[in-house]
Amino acid sequence: MTLGGDGRVMSTAIVTGSSRGIGRAVALRFARDGYDVCVNYVESDAAAESVAETVRETGQRAVVVGADVGDFEAATDLVETTVEELGDLTHLVNNAGIDQHVHTADLDPADFDRVMDTNVNGAFNVTKAALPALRDAEGSATPSITNVSSILAFTGAPIECHYAASKAGLLGLTRSHARDFAPEVRVNAIAPGHVETDMTADRTPEQEANERAAIPLGRFGRPSEIAEAAAYLRDASFVTGETLNVNGGELMR
Repeated sequence: MTLGGDGRVMSTAIVTGSSRGIGRAVALRFARDGYDVCVNYVESDAAAESVAETVRETGQRAVVVGADVGDFEAATDLVETTVEELGDLTHLVNNAGIDQHVHTADLDPADFDRVMDTNVNGAFNVTKAALPALRDAEGSATPSITNVSSILAFTGAPIECHYAASKAGLLGLTRSHARDFAPEVRVNAIAPGHVETDMTADRTPEQEANERAAIPLGRFGRPSEIAEAAAYLRDASFVTGETLNVNGGELMR
């Protein structure tokens, strides 16, 4: 157990892909809730440093680690650096993900592999590397892992089959790991619907209007609303193996 200078228990979260969008919102929400945070990025080092500075402004500690989570050695270094710099690891949010809009007929198999490597293999790599530290964490709350999936895991997508398949794969990983790691570590998933992020900023006005029309709440989600769901699953001590759908009613299950 790691104690701060004021005697409080120090809890640490790794949020992969947290230099922007949903990952950024999760990192900042966790910091406001009293967690030290590892901010992870691949290319956006300046953006990651900005997130870390905002974390520090809340009074929490932050470490910035550039790592391609699709590489197991890089994922291991990410976890080891976090534990060395911040202490006990109590929560992991596997958010890192990439997307590409292309029909299967035009999809390069190398691009299919690239999306799967980041979105599925990346979550597996960081989870495997983090598991010993999560199991060793001390405190009153059960350590947790949250995987960020997508509504497309359920609906499929005509121009991003690899992205939809990768997000469906995360759900199988979630349920399997929830059974494997219990009772020491809880594992859950979030399946966001349409959320206003850089990844979805390429819509045409017509596409945006059609997508909004399919959402009963009549708008896209905000990254902060996905972060709210992540905070719930982090603290939901009797919830494991579940997928929390956060989509404004677009898909009701």
